[in-house]
Amino acid sequence: MESAEVARRFLGFFEERGHTVVPSAGLIAEDPTLLLVNAGMVPFKPYFLGQRTPPAVRMTSAQKCVRTPDIEEVGKTTRHATFFQMLGNFSIGDYFKEGAIPFAWELLTRPQADGGFGFPEEKLWVTVYTDDDEAAGLWRDKVGVPEERIQRRGLADNYWHMGVPGPGGPCSEIYYDRGPEHGREGGPVVDEDRYLEVWNLVFMQSQLSEVRTKVDFDIAGDLPAKNIDTGMGLERMAAILQGVDNIYETDTLWKVLARAAELTGAAYGRDQRGDVSLRVIADHVRSGTMMVADGIRPGNEGRGYVLRRILRRSIRNLRLLGGQDAGLMHELTAVAVDAMGEQYPELVRTAANIHTVIDAEEDSFLQTLRTGTAIFDQAVADTRGSGRPALAGDQAFKLHDTYGFPIELTLEMASEQGLRVDEAGFRRLMAEQRDRAKKDARDKKTGNLDVSILDELLGGAGGKVDFTGYTDVLGEARLVGLLVNGANVPAAGEGTDVEVVLDRTPFYAEGGGQLADHGVIRTGNGAEIEVTDVQSPLKGLIVHRGRVRTGEARSGDTALAEIDVERRRAISRSHTATHMVHAGFRRALGESAAQAGSENSPGRFRFDFTASGAVPVSVLRDVEDEVNDVLINDLDVRAFHTSIDQARAMGALALFGEKYGDEVRVVEVGDYSRELCGGTHVGSSGQLGLVKVLGEASIGAGVRRVEALVGIDAFRFLAKESVLVAQLSEQMKARKDELPERISGVVARLRDAEKELERLRSQQVLAIAGSLADGAADVNGVAFVGHRAPDGTGADDLRKLAADVRGRLAAKPAVVMVVGVPKDRPVVVIAVTEGARDRGLKAGALVGVAAKTLGGGGGGKDDLAQGGGANAGAITDALAAVEHTVGAA
Repeated sequence: MESAEVARRFLGFFEERGHTVVPSAGLIAEDPTLLLVNAGMVPFKPYFLGQRTPPAVRMTSAQKCVRTPDIEEVGKTTRHATFFQMLGNFSIGDYFKEGAIPFAWELLTRPQADGGFGFPEEKLWVTVYTDDDEAAGLWRDKVGVPEERIQRRGLADNYWHMGVPGPGGPCSEIYYDRGPEHGREGGPVVDEDRYLEVWNLVFMQSQLSEVRTKVDFDIAGDLPAKNIDTGMGLERMAAILQGVDNIYETDTLWKVLARAAELTGAAYGRDQRGDVSLRVIADHVRSGTMMVADGIRPGNEGRGYVLRRILRRSIRNLRLLGGQDAGLMHELTAVAVDAMGEQYPELVRTAANIHTVIDAEEDSFLQTLRTGTAIFDQAVADTRGSGRPALAGDQAFKLHDTYGFPIELTLEMASEQGLRVDEAGFRRLMAEQRDRAKKDARDKKTGNLDVSILDELLGGAGGKVDFTGYTDVLGEARLVGLLVNGANVPAAGEGTDVEVVLDRTPFYAEGGGQLADHGVIRTGNGAEIEVTDVQSPLKGLIVHRGRVRTGEARSGDTALAEIDVERRRAISRSHTATHMVHAGFRRALGESAAQAGSENSPGRFRFDFTASGAVPVSVLRDVEDEVNDVLINDLDVRAFHTSIDQARAMGALALFGEKYGDEVRVVEVGDYSRELCGGTHVGSSGQLGLVKVLGEASIGAGVRRVEALVGIDAFRFLAKESVLVAQLSEQMKARKDELPERISGVVARLRDAEKELERLRSQQVLAIAGSLADGAADVNGVAFVGHRAPDGTGADDLRKLAADVRGRLAAKPAVVMVVGVPKDRPVVVIAVTEGARDRGLKAGALVGVAAKTLGGGGGGKDDLAQGGGANAGAITDALAAVEHTVGAA
């Protein structure tokens, strides 16, 4: 039974029993406490908590999930995977244990010919929470499971929560006995390799306020209603039904694994190391494909970091198997799209965009591997020069963070050099970086608020704050929440920084690339709150951040909310311009130029889009001209709501990776542009005045950024440019159209002059090599030259001078030390002859002595080494320290 059929049967079974089929949510979690959707119930959490009204009391879904805490274990075992799909049925205050247990048993044991999964009853075991006599009784008395196949377990195994504050409850798990050839008798409490968990039925009944560990948490109270949340791992169920040993041999993952083996010449089952790499590739390529399809881009923090790590682990393991050619990820991504496309048709629709992102990340990482190797070599030289046995954790972190070098590769290459790596130090720095990134992202949205407080605020606003800003710039409201330093307070006085929740508001919360409105909230008792930021930390909740300017604001007060109209108009012009530039680039570059982010600020916007390379200047000019031609036509800008299917039929652009509900808002600029959008816009294209594209640049693998000005800001820019060009024309004594050629000629002459000056400076420095060699001091039988070059001498010239002097002294034991200050920091170069090396004098060790005196570090080979420091005033001491070391040898 193919994976897609497993999902169809599950969803169909529950649909027949009154459940509404809910499409999978995207992998980007709405919940600010989560980086990615990591469980099937995540999209249903607001319904369990009573924050939102569910579309139905009975629902079922096949949800995409990603978990990465144990990413290092992926491939090493056949149980771990980063991407997985969770089939689930949910009851919001409808049926409870008495309904969930019989449903699960019926679907599992019903013959396949009748739409079930056909499990023999005698092969199924169940576990329940230690004191859950009700669930045990239902399994025994209502379903008929023998007492000896019902086992009780504690919090670690049979209590479920998300690992963060939220809903939780005891659970009952169903296990399939694979037979004695897979392990010991005795049920799942004895051997979970033989007895595989196939379904977890969670009886959601408690609200958890604090979660410290899996078994250490606080229960704040009961949920508004008793709910059911079940989870069946699609991949594990497919493995059982397809008669294979593990998830990597199921239809979807096996397709990627087999193609990876074919491309690299590997064979699955030949050796353990190769099998691990093939499993890593299969899982990570599928995970990366699904994450990119949901709008996640490779980056150095947050979700982008997770994606980058996954893709680069794939590429590295391909290389370990012998796959050195570029383009392998393209081949494997195509296989993943084909394998998952039946369940997720959007993969097929957006395949070109997915390829653009992953191909660019592959190219970027292959370049990283080339350049990173040279940087790694220098780090090894520094480590050896200082006499340390291990590469420092901060060096490994810099290789990873700055140059994208994977720690696994650093460990492997260091081992080949006979060195260890301070892995603990590296992990600590990585953890600190990730914690900072997660905290920054979370704080941006939540403002350091406890999520439970956000839930209370949302409830106080009736489950949703009404946004009136599409039609109104001011409006009456009620102040339903007032927070100071994250705490809910009844009042706040003048000068206090506050966060305010109203029951309705014209203020637009930052989102969809559009910056937040600014403005003022005036309360009924005369207080004024200046609003400088607006965020939506939870769906339906709008939080105004600002400061009480006068009076005392009180929770419960009536209020008049008024936005800064000029700022809103300027931002709306930018947002409409972004839509038009997006349409222009798609016309010029094709559908692969999909929006990958934007920021619409007053008078200025930036637009990110997928592209395999730089956009020619001619294309930028053509798009700018086309957009301004449309402005002149003053096309109507119209916004309306319709169904997602109707919007797609009309050709409305949906942002790549964005997820939409059944009803969407469409914004169209005449017939030129039509997009799904929740932002604010102008009334007609002519109101933009002018759009001026400033330029484009790369901001990451496969993503380009265009920046532009709109309206009066564009006019001011052009006016400044005109004045500047006139001034240059006067200075250069040339007509405006002659300026490029005239300036190019001046620059060429300057460069030639700089090269000549550099040649003369180098000749001057090297001219003293002979006199330095002749004046070498005899230090305990070793010819020693210690010389400070003139300030400004470049590092290359210092190396050339040291090598030249050493060459003149090659017949005797000699040490040559040259120090200079190329810019503002001292650089030392030491060259050692073979005779001196025979006496135990090594250039790398001597540089270490000098660099320590200079307040820095360095290293290199035994015959030539370079270092530096921060204290140019210690150069005389450094020369003396090295001379003393030579004399003591």
